[in-house]
Amino acid sequence: MRIAVVGATGRIGAKLTRTLIGSGHQVKAMSRGGPALDALVEQGAEPFLGSFDIGTGNLDAFFADVEAAFLMVKTDWCNIDGHYPMVAQRFVDALRGSPVQLAVSLTAMGSEVAGKTGHFEVFHHLDQKLNELDGIDLVHLRAAWFMENTFAWITPVARFGRLPWFQGADLKMPWVATDDIATLAAKELLNPSGEHRVIREVGSQDLSMREVTAIISRELGKPVEYRLIDRSLPEIKDEYLKRFGTHEHWLDDSRTTDAINNGVVRFHEGKETRPSLPTTMEAFIREVWKPRYLKSLDMGEEAETFYTWLAR
Repeated sequence: MRIAVVGATGRIGAKLTRTLIGSGHQVKAMSRGGPALDALVEQGAEPFLGSFDIGTGNLDAFFADVEAAFLMVKTDWCNIDGHYPMVAQRFVDALRGSPVQLAVSLTAMGSEVAGKTGHFEVFHHLDQKLNELDGIDLVHLRAAWFMENTFAWITPVARFGRLPWFQGADLKMPWVATDDIATLAAKELLNPSGEHRVIREVGSQDLSMREVTAIISRELGKPVEYRLIDRSLPEIKDEYLKRFGTHEHWLDDSRTTDAINNGVVRFHEGKETRPSLPTTMEAFIREVWKPRYLKSLDMGEEAETFYTWLAR
């Protein structure tokens, strides 16, 4: 089978590309070029220079000779609301009339919700636009919080022994490792269900922030505190706007937090009904997070981030 992979040199795309090649399939790998693409070519990928995110390359030709495709959008934090609809339209324009029979799209939890849900809102627009492709079977992979997002807390934990965030301490939310997303995407591409529209909720564990913090504490062998931050405090917003970000980013993050804490954005299926995924948060913290944490202890003083300021 010939499969096109968008974002082939990213964390998910690279693992997916290697998995598909290892299974004996031809992979058309889209990237802007560089050593990461060269490495995939050495393993058997067919390179395609271009980007749906910035609109470069002969995008209409990317899907012209493949049977299946993997789609994902790289977040543009400077234009998050406008970026996703623009890229989604480019996908639709290139896929319509192509020989692609199956597309697997990486989206996110909350994409079924219409309304002001912060970062999740753009995934709703992505899903709705792709659903216009009547002649293509489409799998929406609604991913949970990436376990890799916990990297933002390495320095606050290393400096102050605290993990600051805005999510209710005992509110359970799903988590997933990006490697597991790539593995599941490969399974969907290579074992199509034949259904016209499929939704997969992709998360391996439902954990509260109190539980995530406890896991980190156990793996480090030292106490770590979860610090719940109240975004309604004026001094928090003022410091953010003065030193760390824009009003637009603050508003987007606030809507995202509210959507989670109020239960507007959530998984609808229990873990027992989701696709089985191997990576636990315990294993991720031990094998991936902790080595980065230990390395950070040997580094000099880093520039303060919003999270380190909150922890302090």
